[in-house]
Amino acid sequence: MQKLQVQGLHHVTLVGADRQTSIDFWEGVLGMPFVFEQPNLDVEAESHLYFDPGDGRLITVFTREDRKPDTRRTSTDVGAVHHVAFWVSRATFSQAVKRLDERGIGHSGIKDRGFMDSIYFKDPLGLLIELATYKFFPPEGVSHGEVLLEAHKIRVARGDHHIAEAHLADAIEDIVRRRRESLSDDRLPKNPY
Repeated sequence: MQKLQVQGLHHVTLVGADRQTSIDFWEGVLGMPFVFEQPNLDVEAESHLYFDPGDGRLITVFTREDRKPDTRRTSTDVGAVHHVAFWVSRATFSQAVKRLDERGIGHSGIKDRGFMDSIYFKDPLGLLIELATYKFFPPEGVSHGEVLLEAHKIRVARGDHHIAEAHLADAIEDIVRRRRESLSDDRLPKNPY
């Protein structure tokens, strides 16, 4: 028996209200270009809107003009989506609280997650949205996931509660040492002063 090996997230489709609410939120708040629209090929009464979050994937929304926004929090029952997280630059993240406040959008404020910082708020339909920014850049040719896997191993070996910046720094150092050769026989830390 073989796995069905995935190679990344293709798209996420959400059930929206009316068309304009989706456009105003996904493009007007989160800056995702509205790239195309067609009928929902399974439900002709619905429209299928496509937004580009910037990484080559898509966020799509099924809309109907007879559905109205309901801002109550979406279900957090087993099997439900808890939240959708989007990666933003550190520069954008530093402006997020101000820009949400300007729109009167309630939010969590900045949350330190050890390896990233987050801000949470609800979309117009009650879906929890997270804006996240990493605290690190992986070495060239290495994914964020690879650094996090290495940092996790370091954290567990040290008996620490959660990944912190020290684990990330040590993980990046270990990855660079393994992946990049050196003419030095001894690559241990030194104090040349």
